[in-house]
Amino acid sequence: MHIFGIHRQMIRPARKSDTARIFELLHQVAEIHYGLRPDVFRAGAAKYDAEALAALLEQPARTPVFVCDEGGLVTGYVFCRIEEVRGDGLMKDVKTLYIDDLCVDEALRGRHIGSALYSFAADYARKAGCYNLTLNVWEGNSAALQFYVHCGMRVRKTCMEQIL
Repeated sequence: MHIFGIHRQMIRPARKSDTARIFELLHQVAEIHYGLRPDVFRAGAAKYDAEALAALLEQPARTPVFVCDEGGLVTGYVFCRIEEVRGDGLMKDVKTLYIDDLCVDEALRGRHIGSALYSFAADYARKAGCYNLTLNVWEGNSAALQFYVHCGMRVRKTCMEQIL
């Protein structure tokens, strides 16, 4: 089956052997964030180190990570996290799939890899019994915001700040 030109079987759970390529992509995302907010993000940093990434990959039921594998080359990834609210005094019980990070190699964007990864994550969430799918987009990242709106997402809440 095709999802936006990408074969569904090209998306699979990440493996330990994907780590080096995932780090390359993590650095691409980090540079975008640093460019938007150098007051918040460190230059040349990545969201996860080797130990943190290994821990994520060892908990696929709680923190599934999926990659798009095109002939042995990881062209994109989606990091997910299952979150649950239970017994809260205000909010209803809910199971959510939170997209922690989604990246497509900057040289390969426009080929609908991101759409395929997003669709795969949404299908995974449905099968896992999730009510919704959530994520955060940094202000100023208009390309990401436009992409997620195109995928069908809408603003759930707004996080504001005042720099002192």
